[in-house]
Amino acid sequence: MKILLFGCHGQVGWELQRSLSVLGELVALDFDASQNPDRLCGDFSDLTGLAQTVRQVRPDVIVNAAAHTAVDKAETEPELARTLNALAPGVLAAEAQKLGAWLVHYSTDYVFDGSGNKPRREDDATGPLSVYGQTKLEGEQAVAACPRHLIFRTSWVYAARGGNFAKTMLRLASERESLTVIDDQIGAPTSAELLADVTAHALRATLREPELAGLYHCVASGQTSWYGYARYVLGQAQALGWALKTTADQVKPTTTANYPTVARRPLNSRLDSNRLQAAFGLVMPPWQQGVARMLKEIPEPASQNR
Repeated sequence: MKILLFGCHGQVGWELQRSLSVLGELVALDFDASQNPDRLCGDFSDLTGLAQTVRQVRPDVIVNAAAHTAVDKAETEPELARTLNALAPGVLAAEAQKLGAWLVHYSTDYVFDGSGNKPRREDDATGPLSVYGQTKLEGEQAVAACPRHLIFRTSWVYAARGGNFAKTMLRLASERESLTVIDDQIGAPTSAELLADVTAHALRATLREPELAGLYHCVASGQTSWYGYARYVLGQAQALGWALKTTADQVKPTTTANYPTVARRPLNSRLDSNRLQAAFGLVMPPWQQGVARMLKEIPEPASQNR
């Protein structure tokens, strides 16, 4: 089996290189063709080049871990966001369908409007609040046109590699005496490592049972706010002996209304992963487990300057 992976140097893509490598021959591409085997195109703004890559590789499975994820920036460059998040996945879907290949794609809780306080299920009505959310929804719809597809919606992704909220909190806590963090947006921090492992497991099962194709919510279990997340991260860092100017107890809560951003964020980012767990015989671990593991794998910010 040949697997073609796009976005291999992102947080999820990096972990997918590990998890997918045991399933078959893996061709992993970055957006920069100079970094790719045979200078294959992995640039999602080059739709023609993207199609040519699929035709040249002729994979059995395409995994798309590339996207425009700068939520605020997407508001000022909507056409680029639409190209990367919707049109490019549409090209992959069309080429996959021609080959009879499987297409794996990742989406987001931002396709919902964030109302209420119940975890959203896969068949709940969508209603994105931002360009990012709208273009990711369009990408889902394009991918779903390919009969052999797996789409995983997730939230609040982090990893030991790359930038994310937890690392930002650690850096700021090493520089400042206090932090103020939003307390009315609720979701589940989900590790790229978990997403990658679930992907490999689900893909293997779906290749055996094609009727498992479809859309699934994939998040760690439990829920927290960004404020609760920040307090947990700093508390764990303290327990590991990190030198921080701001401790967990010194983090202050605030509301979304007091912290305006260019793009609107959903207040309710809870996703129900019961369909995923039932279909693939999985148990999603608590969000704290992955965060604690990540903190043991990254260097203390202050130690980099000693």
